[in-house]
Amino acid sequence: MTPGPACVALIQQFEGCAKKQTDGSFIAYPDPGTGADPWTIGWGTTGADVKPGVVWTQQQCDDRLTKDLTSFASKVSAVLGAAQTSQHQFDALVSFAYNVGVGNLSSSTLLKLHKAKDFAGAQQQFGRWNKAAGKVLAGLTKRRAAEAALYGS
Repeated sequence: MTPGPACVALIQQFEGCAKKQTDGSFIAYPDPGTGADPWTIGWGTTGADVKPGVVWTQQQCDDRLTKDLTSFASKVSAVLGAAQTSQHQFDALVSFAYNVGVGNLSSSTLLKLHKAKDFAGAQQQFGRWNKAAGKVLAGLTKRRAAEAALYGS
């Protein structure tokens, strides 16, 4: 499966393309939940190439989102295996993995319930993932509610 428009819109809504400079470029910033690693740029992009002082254009931010979504979709598809999955469920799971990582999705009760076709139970699991550095964050609470709504639609 590939991410649909709802997936892209959800990620863009909650990641934002933050830290825009007056010249239209974007600068890397520390994770807002921890104030440290991982460093982030554009549409929530992290990685070894994102560190203090990195500056990207809007096009670089957009291109990286497209590349990263392709990668995340492939990894989410792999952990789903042959599990029955609708487009909206897939989109919600890709958004979730984009934010918390595929490793966390892989070991989650959310994924176990999804694979067991307990879609209502899986939908309820999104809300459990609203913390960063042990603290509940309003933005994560809203994001998980939006992902759960998309998953259940």
